[in-house]
Amino acid sequence: EPNVASAPIALRHPLAPEDRARADFYAILAALFADAPSAQLLATVGATDLLEDAEAGELPLAWNRLVAACRVMDPEAARQEHTDLFVGTGRTEVNLHGSHWRSGFMMEKPLVELRRDLAALGLGRKPESTQVEDHISALFETMRLLIEGDSTRSPVNLSIQRGFFETHIGSWVFDLCTALKNCSLANFYRPVAEFAELFMALERDSLAIE
Repeated sequence: EPNVASAPIALRHPLAPEDRARADFYAILAALFADAPSAQLLATVGATDLLEDAEAGELPLAWNRLVAACRVMDPEAARQEHTDLFVGTGRTEVNLHGSHWRSGFMMEKPLVELRRDLAALGLGRKPESTQVEDHISALFETMRLLIEGDSTRSPVNLSIQRGFFETHIGSWVFDLCTALKNCSLANFYRPVAEFAELFMALERDSLAIE
């Protein structure tokens, strides 16, 4: 037999199907907001299956629209749109940071509270990261980690997930989605915002009754 070095195995904790879907949706949204979507990311999302029960509700329809948008989106056009919307020079068209929406200013009290809560969970910004902790991408990635854990930590219970979501995401994410949907510069990011809004509403309602 050939002497093949074994590749590192990413440990995935056993999760209920609905929690696996939740974690995957958070991961995709985190990637789409973190930076301009690469050709590989667009292809990956575009290659996922459409939800067959799309007639059953708005969320499956919105997911199918997002998949369709990824299938036809040019990566360079996506990069330019991401820059126009979220980077810019000076004031951005749509701010992706929670402290902006919750207090009107960057780096304010909500960010201090978030850092405290992340520390209590044993989490924090990686030294090499340039992203502030209250960036929506970082918050979505935190929710993914709380739901599915990783090789060094187990998933947390729903009460902890609910507390983190209600405090640091649910209080402002709908304002962000509305602003993004209404922004004249949004093309690809309009179906992203539409899906995010519906997924966030499902998270808010389902976590509230757990």
